[in-house]
Amino acid sequence: MALPVEQQAKYWGITAAVIAVVLWFLGDVILPFVLGGAIAYCLDPIADWLERLGLSRALSVAVIAIFALFIFIILFLLIFPTLTTQATQLASALPDYLTRFRDWLIERFPEQMAEGSVVRDQLSSIAAGLQEQGSRLLGAAFSSFSGVLNVIILFVIVPVVAVYLLVDWDRMVARVDELLPRDHAPTIRQLAHEMDRTLASFIRGQGTVCLILGIFYAGALMIAGLNFGIVIGTVAGLITFIPYIGALVGGVLAVSVAIFQTWAESAGLPGATGGQVDWIYVLIIYAIFQAGQFIEGNILTPKLVGQSVGLHPVWLLLALSVFGSLFGFVGLLLAVPIAALLGVLVRFGVEKYQEGRLFKGLSED
Repeated sequence: MALPVEQQAKYWGITAAVIAVVLWFLGDVILPFVLGGAIAYCLDPIADWLERLGLSRALSVAVIAIFALFIFIILFLLIFPTLTTQATQLASALPDYLTRFRDWLIERFPEQMAEGSVVRDQLSSIAAGLQEQGSRLLGAAFSSFSGVLNVIILFVIVPVVAVYLLVDWDRMVARVDELLPRDHAPTIRQLAHEMDRTLASFIRGQGTVCLILGIFYAGALMIAGLNFGIVIGTVAGLITFIPYIGALVGGVLAVSVAIFQTWAESAGLPGATGGQVDWIYVLIIYAIFQAGQFIEGNILTPKLVGQSVGLHPVWLLLALSVFGSLFGFVGLLLAVPIAALLGVLVRFGVEKYQEGRLFKGLSED
């Protein structure tokens, strides 16, 4: 005899609460396992494809691991040092740019920028805050990176977890299917299929879009000769999963740097090339981000992500804020997948509500 719905809801509610408490207390301890699981999930279709070509599962995973190691070595030797250097230089240059911009305003508009004026005080406080917080944030990031996510966790545990999960992925999925409650197995399978489709479209598809746009922005800005172009383009690509935010943040930052870079040499700014801003160069930088937006909206997103994911930008921002504040860095990693899964459950609940008596009332009798 099946358990009453109220009893089932109580048990599943307790289970969800236990999982939340575990995430709360373990925090960074489970981070390598979350990363390993995410990597295994993303690489599972490639392993399945290699299996269809005739390779065994173990051999398929070995091929993927060797190729991933090769890519990582290239990134570690060629890309990461440049990104780290440019990020540090950008954090140091921004307050200097703002200070010199304030001095230029004082020279041009002495009355409005008099001692004690609101604008002058605000610019001074922002510059001082950037100077103080920029180095502190970078230092905290690298110290956290070395402390919590130490070299052993990052470069050993995560790949090992990913390889083991990837080898056993199909068996684990089959085992979970065997443990589903028999009364609800068809519904759970339907929801799981929809969740997998949503996650695959968003994580794999949108991840590919972010990677392509990051390479495009970084490469184009580097070719254009923009200072800190690689790190600005990489950041813009990484946050492209939030629609318009990546191009907006990267575009504003890149255009601002381009303006300062071509500033009058008399202002004493690093990289200045003449007596005024080169607006043609600024327009070129702006056009790079407009081209990226066109490529994303008309080619990449329709082909790789599709229109059926159903994740609104506000929903994504809310998920990132809530899970980031509750569970820290692990929460940020889990925010988007959980938001996608909750979106599937909400849509399923709305469909059931519209089929029920609460929505239809007595008019359907």
